Amino acid sequence: MIWTEIGESQLIRPEIMQETTEKIFQIKERLKTARSRQKSYADKRRKPLEFKVGDRVLLKVSPWKGVVRFGKKGKLAPRYVGPFEIMERVGQ
Repeated sequence: MIWTEIGESQLIRPEIMQETTEKIFQIKERLKTARSRQKSYADKRRKPLEFKVGDRVLLKVSPWKGVVRFGKKGKLAPRYVGPFEIMERVGQ
């Protein structure tokens, strides 16, 4: 039901329901296409990272955790901390 004016209501016609459903489906398909295009572009530019023992790396600080021990909090907080040296390989 749609409330057109205060106190009045009218039933939605089946044509309007069908049109709305089709538009929602079309929007979902376009979003899926755009997401796929963006993913393929990002995958082309991504490089696999491999570190060796002895390399020096920076660690990214999560803004959500609010790491206070590295200095300031909020917008002025560091995005990365380090550099740290890789001591040993864990995993593959």
